[in-house]
Amino acid sequence: MNILPMPFLAQSSSDILIYVVAALLLLLLVLTIFLFKFINLWVRAYMSKASISLFQLVGMQLRKVNPTQIVTAKISSIQAGIDLNVRELEAHYLAGGNVINVVSALIAADRANLGLDFRRAAAIDLAGRNVLEAVQTCVNPKVIDCPHPSAGKVAAMAKDGIQVLARARVTVRANINRLVGGATEETIIARVGEGIVSTIGSSATHKAVLENPDMISKTVLAKGLDAGTAFEILSIDIADVDIGENIGSRLQADQAEADKRVAQAKAEERRAMAVAAEQEQSAAVMENRSKVVLAEAEVPRAMADAFRSGNLGIMDYYRMRNVEADTTMRRQIAGDTDSADPSDQN
Repeated sequence: MNILPMPFLAQSSSDILIYVVAALLLLLLVLTIFLFKFINLWVRAYMSKASISLFQLVGMQLRKVNPTQIVTAKISSIQAGIDLNVRELEAHYLAGGNVINVVSALIAADRANLGLDFRRAAAIDLAGRNVLEAVQTCVNPKVIDCPHPSAGKVAAMAKDGIQVLARARVTVRANINRLVGGATEETIIARVGEGIVSTIGSSATHKAVLENPDMISKTVLAKGLDAGTAFEILSIDIADVDIGENIGSRLQADQAEADKRVAQAKAEERRAMAVAAEQEQSAAVMENRSKVVLAEAEVPRAMADAFRSGNLGIMDYYRMRNVEADTTMRRQIAGDTDSADPSDQN
């Protein structure tokens, strides 16, 4: 068995030590590169007293959470005097919420003393509403056009049949407590339009609406149209009132035209019934004439029977024939050929 010399063993130990140190340096370099992008965020959080450690930033990256948004939101809340839990911010981010928007809304609500907490703001954001815009609307009310400018005006008809066109502007303020589950602007527009139609429809004349357009706003505002919505109606102002068509006269004209058509139909029905009755009478006349012809056909038989029984003589027969011939001649002279004796035509 060969024994290695001592200088070779010392050289091998030094090489191993060099390799170990090089590996440690390489590992440290990789770790430094990996942590370098978190150092800036950690310094920002540390200088802002956000109390977010470097290991928490690494954990956010591993949990697929954007650490930049969390740190920015945490710093903003700390600077505004609102202490938020980092875990809650991460949970809201993982749920698909907009963390920056929620924190901005909390800061604005805190400045306006609206009493909005993080859980309610997160619920509003996850419900699909813009919580920052809702807070801004709560502080600074906005105006809603009813109907939308592209839809024209609300058309309604007064009792005198004149169409009235109106457009209103509704000033609303967001209700934080009803943002989750409350109706949207479309419901406000629909309810206000319905109130305008009912108010104009209950007016005796269109002149009353033109003289007092504020009657519409007062009546509609008194109905409590903001019930169940995410807004609170502050005022309803009539922006424009105009006169439309004379719907009443047009409806009357259409009704008169319809009545005329009904009368014409009934007259045509009566005419058709009269024509049918006339045809029936003509058929009855022809039937009676056929009966007369049949009855006249029995006369020669009766005469023959009278001859056989001796009740009719030959001179009586000739006299009767002379009378018939004279009657036929008179009728032909008078032009009454239809009533001529059929026996003479034979």
